[in-house]
This record gives sequence, structure tokens and C-alpha cells, in this order.
Amino acid sequence: MPSRRHELLARLIPRLRRSSELDSVEAERARLEHHHTLPGQGPQRGLPTSLVPFFHRRFTVVREELAGPGGSGFPAYVVTPRGRSPRRTLVHLHGGGFVSPIDPFHVRWATRLATRLGARVVLPDYPLAPEHTWRDSHRALVDLTARWVADSPDGVVLSGDSAGGGLALAVALTLRDEGVSPSHLLLIAPWVDLGESTPETEAAARTDPWLTITKLRAYAAWWAGSEADLERPEVSPALADLSGLPPALMFFGTRDLLHPGGRLLTRRAREAGWALTSVEEPGLIHVYPILPIVPEARRAFGQTLEFLR
Repeated sequence: MPSRRHELLARLIPRLRRSSELDSVEAERARLEHHHTLPGQGPQRGLPTSLVPFFHRRFTVVREELAGPGGSGFPAYVVTPRGRSPRRTLVHLHGGGFVSPIDPFHVRWATRLATRLGARVVLPDYPLAPEHTWRDSHRALVDLTARWVADSPDGVVLSGDSAGGGLALAVALTLRDEGVSPSHLLLIAPWVDLGESTPETEAAARTDPWLTITKLRAYAAWWAGSEADLERPEVSPALADLSGLPPALMFFGTRDLLHPGGRLLTRRAREAGWALTSVEEPGLIHVYPILPIVPEARRAFGQTLEFLR
């Protein structure tokens, strides 16, 4: 049974995030495009300003510029604990439906995990939809991860939450095809089936207090760029050949619109012989492992450390 703290956040987060169904595709696109132009929200915004003092005390932060097609380059932040020279790297791809930037929840969780692992953390700030599609960042993310695989003697953990989880799996598939592999994959409530090939998605939408199916359909179309690209492995990696991937751990709750995709990935991994450990938690909401204060997140963090060690 979900904890009281989890249930409190399940009611609070949709209000804070102003969760609602789509008014219209045109209005949502205009809202997001305007939001991306606001001070502190564009591709040059840097890490969340609320974390700057925290970082200066405990970490060094180096900003790298990654090249993308057609001038769509973007930064990645390499965060290293002060006084350490890590041999291991955590590359984390943030969630947000491909339309929202990295936020303090992502950064705090990733740096906490990296610190416990004795690793540096690399946080790519990839270009967002609707202005951009997967084509504007995929190659650069593959090359970035491959470079850190080569430069990390103790391996690279490639992780992602929500949209970033699907992106991490898509990057891992391309790396596999090119003969490169991170040591582990960590997928937190990943969005891995943007084309909704799972008929259970409609029913799941009725119990999710946070995500809405009308918005996710719009975001999926923008990120894919075309209907023909919705089933590409770079967009819907659950539909790809999953053999030959590194060991992986996945978390998702059943009060999550994306959980049918998690179940689909679990089934297809088993068929492909991929070593995916899938943790399905009844009644828990989207990305519960990175939520603050809830005991379910603490349990997931312990499971993660055990898996990665």
C-alpha cells in the first residue's frame, strides 16, 4: 500500500505542475515556445539557479558544448565532487516530456547517486520540442556517452527518467549497434513507446493524477517529427531489437500513464534475453524513485545502489 507521504505528493504534484488536459495543440505549442524564450529557460540557461551555492561548495561544474545538426548544439554539464578524480561516470538524461528543461529534482537525485557511487555525473541539456525533434540531439548524445565510456575505467551508468529514460534506452541501442556499451542502464518510469502500441494506455490514463494522455500525444508527435518516425528505435525503443544490451534496472508504478510501456519493455526484454530487472510498484505515481521525502523513493534508491555496486 502506498505510504501517506506518497499519497500527499500524488495530490500535491499535479497542482504544483498545473497538470491538465490539452486545450488545443496550437495553444500548447505557443505556450511552450513562449516559455522556452523566457529568461533562464532557453538552451543557454545553465543549471537551475537554486542549486548554484550547493554546487560551488561541493562540486566543480564544467560546461561542454555539443554540436548538433543545423546549428542545434547544446550544453552538457560535467559535475565532479571536489577533490576527487572519479573513475566512474553517471550520464543522466532528464525527463519532462521532451518539452521541459532539467530541474532541481533531476540534478539533486543524479548528484546524490553519483556521490554514493564515487562517480562524476554528466547532465546533457538537450534541445526541446516543439522547436526540436530527436534528430537534433540523438547523434550528439551517442557520441557524448561513447566518449565517457572510453574515459571511465570503471564504466558508465547510463540513466534517465520518464522521457529521458526512453532517450537513454534509445542511445544504448545505437551504442550497441556501434560496438560500444555502458556498464549499466538505469530506467526510471521510462517513456519507451511513443506510438502507444499498448492498448492498456487509455485505461492507465484514467488513474494517473499527473500525466495526461492528450498532452503526451502532442509531445510524442513533436519529438518524433513525423508519424513515420514514431516507431523508430530512436523514438520508441521498446519496439526495437533489445538483444545485446547491458544489464538494466527499471522502476515504474502502476498509477502511471506510462506503465503499460514498462510492462511491454519487460515482456520484450524477456523474449530477447536481455538482463532487465523490472520493479513494478502497485499504486505508485510517475517517477516515484526521484520524489523527495517518500519512503518508496528511499527503497528504490537502496535497490539502485545494490544493483550498481
